[in-house]
Amino acid sequence: MKRKIIKIDQALCNGCGQCVSACAEGAIAMVDGKAKLVSEVLCDGFGHCLGACPTGALEIVEVEVDPLAPRAAMSDKPHNDHHHQDHHDDDHHHDHHQNHHDHQDRPHQVVGHLPGHGGCPGSALRSFNRVAAPAAPVATGPSVDLPVVHRPELAQWPVMLRLVPPSAPFLAGKELVVLSTCSPVAFPDLNWRYLRGRAVVMACPKLDNTQGYVEKLADIIATAGTPKVLVLRMAVPCCRGLTSMVEQALELLGPSAPPAEEVVVALEGGVQEIRLLSK
Repeated sequence: MKRKIIKIDQALCNGCGQCVSACAEGAIAMVDGKAKLVSEVLCDGFGHCLGACPTGALEIVEVEVDPLAPRAAMSDKPHNDHHHQDHHDDDHHHDHHQNHHDHQDRPHQVVGHLPGHGGCPGSALRSFNRVAAPAAPVATGPSVDLPVVHRPELAQWPVMLRLVPPSAPFLAGKELVVLSTCSPVAFPDLNWRYLRGRAVVMACPKLDNTQGYVEKLADIIATAGTPKVLVLRMAVPCCRGLTSMVEQALELLGPSAPPAEEVVVALEGGVQEIRLLSK
């Protein structure tokens, strides 16, 4: 069948290995000091590895190849072609071990993979067994008078990156939160903890048409005089693309780029990691 996969220009590859880490499917590996596509059936063609390459050696091409492996990227451990024939058994062993590990480390929050899914780890079906809490009341009539648990901190509209103009007055002089679309659902405290007093743009690096996003982010930061950028994204490989876009935007700005941080939101809720992206 004809579908999109990654092509690596060996002349441009400097052997840094960043694309190997960025490939959640394990389709890329280092061979003789160069990155190579070692398994076409594991490459999903989404191109999340493109932003990790500092030399532009990677591109997406459409060619005649075998269909995508139905259980590709069940684990974020790289696979080798000569082990591919056993990868169904390896995945089963990995899932069993991972669930056992979660039981030990998080006895009150068990994370489980549900059967019948494929694709990247960010799309894997999971369930979280939490301590039962009373269901919140649901408004059924035209009058909505339910109490607000936390005061909303959103002070602008629109919020989607594609819709926010760089000249919007609510951006001027404020720290900018670049927010993945799933983060507020997983992390309820995000609103008051990170949006208060800041401007925000939202995007999904996997589902959006991200063409032009890097340039627009750079334009927003430069036009608004943004003093700091915070990337809030989910702890799944595909969401790392949001951080990559911000990093590329900061590179375009050069010495005038503001400091930036990445806040990784755990799938179970809360902050998993915070790291400095730039000065």
